Amino acid sequence: MFFLMMILSSCGVTRYIPEDEQLYTGSSLKITTEDKENVNDKTLEVIQSRLHEMIRPEPNSKFLGMRIGLWAHYKGTQEKPGFFNRFMNKKFGQEPVYFSQVNASKTEELLLNRLENNGFFYASANSETTGKGKFLGMAYEVEVSRPYRLEEFTLEGDSLSIQKEINEILKETKLTKDARFELQAFKDERARIDEALKLKGFYNFNGDYLIFEADTNNYEERKFDLFLRLKAGVPEKAIVPYTVNDIRVYPNYSVEEKTSAQDTTVIEEIAFIQDVETFRPELLERYILIKKGQRYSSEQSRYTSNRLSAIGNYRYVNLRYEEVDSVTLDDGGKLDANIYLSPLKKRSVRAELQGISKSNNFIGPSVLLTYRNRNLFKGGETLNISASFGYETQIAGGDRTGLSTYDIGLSSDLIFPRVIFPTQIQDRFRYSVPKTKVSLGVQSINRIGLYRLNNVSTSYGYYWNANRFVYHEINPISLSIVSLSDVTPDFQQILDDNPFLAKSFEQQFIAGLNYTFNYNQLGDKFRTHKIFTGFSLDMAGNLIGAFDGKSTVEEPNKIFGMEYAQYVRGDLDFRYHLQLGEDQVLATRLFGGVGVPYGNSISLPYVKQYSAGGPNSVRAFRIRSLGPGSYRPDSINNQSYFEQTGDIRLEGNIEYRFPIVPYLKGALFVDAGNVWLMNENEALPGGKFTGSWASELGVGTGIGLRIDIEFFVIRFDFASPLRKPWLPEGERWQKEFKPFDRDWRRENFIFNFAIGYPF
Repeated sequence: MFFLMMILSSCGVTRYIPEDEQLYTGSSLKITTEDKENVNDKTLEVIQSRLHEMIRPEPNSKFLGMRIGLWAHYKGTQEKPGFFNRFMNKKFGQEPVYFSQVNASKTEELLLNRLENNGFFYASANSETTGKGKFLGMAYEVEVSRPYRLEEFTLEGDSLSIQKEINEILKETKLTKDARFELQAFKDERARIDEALKLKGFYNFNGDYLIFEADTNNYEERKFDLFLRLKAGVPEKAIVPYTVNDIRVYPNYSVEEKTSAQDTTVIEEIAFIQDVETFRPELLERYILIKKGQRYSSEQSRYTSNRLSAIGNYRYVNLRYEEVDSVTLDDGGKLDANIYLSPLKKRSVRAELQGISKSNNFIGPSVLLTYRNRNLFKGGETLNISASFGYETQIAGGDRTGLSTYDIGLSSDLIFPRVIFPTQIQDRFRYSVPKTKVSLGVQSINRIGLYRLNNVSTSYGYYWNANRFVYHEINPISLSIVSLSDVTPDFQQILDDNPFLAKSFEQQFIAGLNYTFNYNQLGDKFRTHKIFTGFSLDMAGNLIGAFDGKSTVEEPNKIFGMEYAQYVRGDLDFRYHLQLGEDQVLATRLFGGVGVPYGNSISLPYVKQYSAGGPNSVRAFRIRSLGPGSYRPDSINNQSYFEQTGDIRLEGNIEYRFPIVPYLKGALFVDAGNVWLMNENEALPGGKFTGSWASELGVGTGIGLRIDIEFFVIRFDFASPLRKPWLPEGERWQKEFKPFDRDWRRENFIFNFAIGYPF
């Protein structure tokens, strides 16, 4: 801590600024108008964001008022800087941005030009210097008046077939009467027309062949007519549609192979050319959407490439078109389609030594061995066989620290890149074909000093991407047998004291189906507003129960001599990310989950229950230390770990993420949530969900540091509770903050270590 304070206290940069220079502190921009009737606040907001892009240079970045990157540069470039200063400059240093680099008059020209591109002609701009001494900035002000608005939009010429197609496309244009003159809108419309024409067969068309012309001569007011036409000299091949001629597929393509010596198989007018059959043509044909004789379509071509890539058998998928014969205005042109597929290696063995960090604070080493066989039956099938051994111990759990686990598992997946179903349905999926997955696995988890939990599971289901945002997964068959063994006296006492918990750990047969839906925009870097919506449904025992008749907890029905679980569980996860600037995000999440046990079950199986607290939940509380409801165990230890779960979970989070220096980011966050029971449990008083649930939410706040290297994030979160739901009503909100008191810190200062962002 002392070392850190020494660094921060020395971050002043004034003494390093040359005598003839001033440090540039940035600029402000103000937009004014006297025409409020025609220029509303929303328009000014849009224009302001576009004008900000024109203001250069960018000042040196600051963190908590300190220019750490600039300080690192100055210290690292002085005479004999030393190892530490050279290292800091290399990793975090920023070149100084001086006021002498600012060209105010050039910036004013750029601002006026951008305003004209957005319809605001005859605007004015001025600027003045701000600040004093060694720190100077700029203040820009522009004044705008009523912009030019569209009166009529006309397509010139209608004799060519392409012009008739464009006329149809323009029926959905956004360039309608009263639209503001906007250069970017014209570019977007040209791109839209280009894309629509390529869907209609115009293979060689280019948006640059279109030109917009604006005419203001017919109006005294600020109005204009817009004309769209083809440029002069557009080549004939650009204005005619093309049809697909021959289609050739090379399933085992490599640069060295000689296609002349290969065998050809024709399926549905598609020629499959390969020397030795590596992929069955009748199966591969189903992925190809382009057909002989149909018009060229960029969408059909893109979807065909997506579907072939999604097989998972090919390193490269290359669809190339070749023009054949001559082109005429009457007959158009023809294209041969050649599809080159370069396979991945058929077999591979992979050994991994992993460092595992789980959301329940378990960390430790794990060894994973994976054997993979691709294209097993010459239809793109993939067989994965994995064996794992891991040791985990729980950290950052306060009195619960030290719970250790051995985990041994063997699993196999057989994935078919198509729908295995009685009828042919995969043609209905255009973006990507669903994959069929058959899984079988065994796992043994040994919680040292407590119990051993054995699990045998199998499933059969489908998963696919409906588009680049939407993902579906459904497992109509999901079977699992869970059995408890090697129970120690200590854990047996826990079960004896809590019949609900004992019921959830009994040997059970879990049979049902589950479905998952995700809509995910969070990976789209260019969106300001991003959302994620996840929904999952897990049902067990309902089909068996329908044939087995009515059952009760006291007289449960059995299958294969085992009681079977009956429950319905549903989760809804909504996230919203607001991009505030480069690497600055306001991230929020709302999560709700409920599980309803019925029939044979008085509670959910333990592996299906919810918990709250920990690095991916309410971070101001230790793992599984919240709830259920207002319940608080008499003593906090590894035994109470198993009691604090529930059938219902509600949670909300908000987090502001910001950059500090390259690869290091910070966060400020507030979390709230808890779990509750669906049914009353005498062993867990206050745990049942009631109308006063809002007063039983645990609330916490904290700060975080994240080492964010591309595709890998190490996260450290430091949090403290604001409200403890187990305290008497009226006393739950935290009223004292004693960071220098050891006892207070032990109880109220929580450290979380995790891999990846929490949401």
